[in-house]
This record gives sequence, structure tokens and C-alpha cells, in this order.
Amino acid sequence: MNRPTLYQIRIKEQLDEQWAEWFLPLVIHNEPTGDATLTGPIQDQAELFGLLIKAHNLNLTLVSVNRMADRS
Repeated sequence: MNRPTLYQIRIKEQLDEQWAEWFLPLVIHNEPTGDATLTGPIQDQAELFGLLIKAHNLNLTLVSVNRMADRS
């Protein structure tokens, strides 16, 4: 089984804490710029796609999706 990969998803809107469970395993951080970042481990492309669909269904504006460098 592969290790999860760390991703950071940036969206144009900020998110209330009520969405924390909805976007698990990602952690929400609202930036002073008005954007929000969702950062955390994602097991595979299917899980990533599912999280992006959730953002789309909430009509959130996707700014970027970044795979973070491995620290191994």
C-alpha cells in the first residue's frame, strides 16, 4: 500500500469551521488574503478527485492544487 501524498488546495473563498469534517482529511486555514488553503494527506487520485468534486458542488473557486514535496 502506498503512503498518502501531501496536497495543498487553494480556493478563493474562506471556509467556516463547520466545513472541517466535510473536507477531512484536509485541514482548513483561512488566509488574510481572503483565500483558504486545505492541506493534508491524500491517499490516491480518486480521493483527490472526490475532494475537488466537493469544492465544485459548493461552487467554490479553485485557485490551485499543489502536490507538496516528499520529506523522506
